[in-house]
Amino acid sequence: MKHAYLIIAHHEFEILIRLIEALDDPRNDIYIHFDKKLAELPLVKAHYSKLYILENRIDVRWGDVSQIESEMILFEQAVKQGPYDYYHILSGVDMPLKSQNFIHDFFTQNKGKEFIGFNQEDNYKSISRKVQRYHIYPKHFRSGRGIRDISIRALRYSFLRIQFLFFPRRNKQTLFRKGLNWVSVTHEFVLFLLEKKAEIVKNYQYTFCADEIFLQTACWNSSFRENLFDSDNEGRGCMRLIGWKNNELVDWEDMDFERLMNSDALFARKFNTKHVGVVDRILNEVKAYV
Repeated sequence: MKHAYLIIAHHEFEILIRLIEALDDPRNDIYIHFDKKLAELPLVKAHYSKLYILENRIDVRWGDVSQIESEMILFEQAVKQGPYDYYHILSGVDMPLKSQNFIHDFFTQNKGKEFIGFNQEDNYKSISRKVQRYHIYPKHFRSGRGIRDISIRALRYSFLRIQFLFFPRRNKQTLFRKGLNWVSVTHEFVLFLLEKKAEIVKNYQYTFCADEIFLQTACWNSSFRENLFDSDNEGRGCMRLIGWKNNELVDWEDMDFERLMNSDALFARKFNTKHVGVVDRILNEVKAYV
């Protein structure tokens, strides 16, 4: 099997370097999208994988449709070089928890399955607010405390209130689903997404955090829904272990090593250089069994 790892990176490059080393295998090609805001790119290299640094870089903003666009750019570039049996979306602060032999064997045994996590909570109101209302100034969701930033937040809130009071929801006919935006999907599903690219980007303009919604929604409303590995367990559905604590995303630390390595998950996020020790231990573990 041939796999494509599609990495979205913007900081913590010491983790990225270790991630590439863990993925470095002749059966894998690695694609990296570096945020356009970066003035200088880190030096990264692979010995066995083909490594592609995307030239078409965009300014990715949290909560904005640019997050979706960066994924689409990665899919497009990989398809041009492919095809691949599986395409894995990772962030630059993720790590595999298993060896490449284990990962390839797992996907061979489950060939044709789509690894997409679906949130199981009752989040209809949250989804409706995020994607069925218009969010103005979408590139400024994470703004500061200056007068301009406060004014933008006030305008955004006021515009949302007006919509709730006087205007119907947009995209009312669509059944939206939500989940983790880190997935492992087949070539056929990637082609399906790219065929719908223009429609997807249009529908999710002026939305909020739709990167956690667009892919799940596209899958759920298609025949690919029948190929889901596990639609009832969000983490197992995409084979990711995410560092949630009290509903907040936290970084894995040294004390989490046993939990990480004893997990059934194939990948984990997120890590940082403050706790690089646990990343090095994981790297040593997964490289020992290549």
